Amino acid sequence: MAKAKSKNPVKFGPPEGVVEGQHFESHMELHAYGVHRQKGRGISGTAREGVDSIVLSGGYIDDVYGDDEIIYTGEGGRDRKTQCMVADQTMDTPGNAGLLLNQALGNRVRVIRGLDIKRQKATGGYRYCGLYRVAESWKTVGKEGFRICQFRLVKVGPDETVKPQPVSPDGDTKTDLEEQFRRTVAYERLLRDSAVVRNVKEWYRDTCQMCDVRLVVSPDDKAISEAAHIQALGKPHNGPDTIENVLCLCPNCHALFDRGALQLTDDFDVIDGLTQKFKYALTRVKEHQIQVRYLRQHRSRWAERPSQPELPEQP
Repeated sequence: MAKAKSKNPVKFGPPEGVVEGQHFESHMELHAYGVHRQKGRGISGTAREGVDSIVLSGGYIDDVYGDDEIIYTGEGGRDRKTQCMVADQTMDTPGNAGLLLNQALGNRVRVIRGLDIKRQKATGGYRYCGLYRVAESWKTVGKEGFRICQFRLVKVGPDETVKPQPVSPDGDTKTDLEEQFRRTVAYERLLRDSAVVRNVKEWYRDTCQMCDVRLVVSPDDKAISEAAHIQALGKPHNGPDTIENVLCLCPNCHALFDRGALQLTDDFDVIDGLTQKFKYALTRVKEHQIQVRYLRQHRSRWAERPSQPELPEQP
């Protein structure tokens, strides 16, 4: 049986009869003019077809909106009622995977900017800003402490041809899109199994360097631990996968460290990232020569976050 065609298919390129800079009062009007197909949604597209338009509405504090270049945070992880992040984002949601597909195939995306944003709502309507290409994509920990998917969008002309870009972490251009997408999703998992990770875990017998907890999971004394890269791997932090940049941590300390709730001083003291108070002395074996520059880079990511106010002592 032939698959039924969508009544509202993805359509790339400039909208017919619309000029750059044109103002629209609402999502309904954007939809009526063919600028943005999905009424009420920030991303219009699917994982199988790609994304044909996005609306910038200030929904994520990690976004950077320039005229010629945009750092755009993908979809997911946000509570609709509180407008706060409550979970990590992944690359396999329809919108995020669709933007990844745009990057791989060179499909351009229409960008609409919300005006006079108040509580993630465009009170001043919307402006069509033209076409952009997806130049890069990556996963990182955002300012709210959860993993986010980000995309660098670069403005292009209405008749400009966009060159497809590799989406695999190693820049491979020979494998097909499906394989590249699989590699992207599996990137962090593969890195956890590297020789560097295995060495560090063996040195500490899977014991957390911060809290000294060893999580034994079998009668024959096997334990689990996680490798934490101090300067995060991949874009935009570009930390190396080297022994000097890896810690052996329990899952709890790893989650806190990745989100800046635990940090390390230059003297290798573990401090509370919210109160800046001492918690532990980091356990280190002599073979493990951790580089201070990685500790400083990790702390710098959270330098502008306000400290948690001290609570009064209980009687």
